[in-house]
Amino acid sequence: MQFTSEQRLDDGVLEREFTLGEIPGILWTPKSASAPAPLILVGHPGGLHMMYPRLAARARHAAAEGFAAATIELPGSGDRPRSAAAEQARADLRRALDAGEPVDDEIVDRLVLPLVEKAVPEWRAALNALLSLPEIDGPVGYSGGVIAIGIRLAVVESRISAALLFAGSFVPRTMFEEARQVTIPLQVLLQWDDEGNDRQLALDLFDSFGSKEKTLHANMGGHTGVPQFEGDDGNRFFARRLQ
Repeated sequence: MQFTSEQRLDDGVLEREFTLGEIPGILWTPKSASAPAPLILVGHPGGLHMMYPRLAARARHAAAEGFAAATIELPGSGDRPRSAAAEQARADLRRALDAGEPVDDEIVDRLVLPLVEKAVPEWRAALNALLSLPEIDGPVGYSGGVIAIGIRLAVVESRISAALLFAGSFVPRTMFEEARQVTIPLQVLLQWDDEGNDRQLALDLFDSFGSKEKTLHANMGGHTGVPQFEGDDGNRFFARRLQ
């Protein structure tokens, strides 16, 4: 991991951009801490610079409660090399949505499964590097992002102790079996009127999770209408599990 820039934000949070090989990322750490901070991995759907305002707001909210937060760019997003297959799958998805047609499972598989296969090892490599820093320690939480990535991470990464997942992205049906293997505490956010999300599929996925402790927060509104109070509730969820 190589830090490429740093700045102290107006609330005292230290923001540092880094690279991990070809992968760009950002780390936020609290203003002051008497001990290494627990870590929240902040997921997103891709486009680190485009998503920065929302990611920074989430990270700074977490830092105010004593958490470090970090994110990395997804494969094929931002300035990273594009995949022709992924671009074609994305175009097919947009075409179906624009036409008001059901999204075929085959399109979802072509778009999401290769992303999960590439992104999860990168998240794990980033986690290795982040936990080697003296100012960061476990336990670790995962928040937001492409829910299929969160599912896979929750299954294969034993260092993740809790996850806050956003039910706002397509999930291949083959991953429902993986969801049954998830056992960590979960909090799942669902926007009830999300026009790009299959509500029943999201409810079926929540039912599939094997966690004994899982909570569904369903709010009225579209994809970007998550109520502000959910940020506070998410911090309380992680505070119970990561401190």
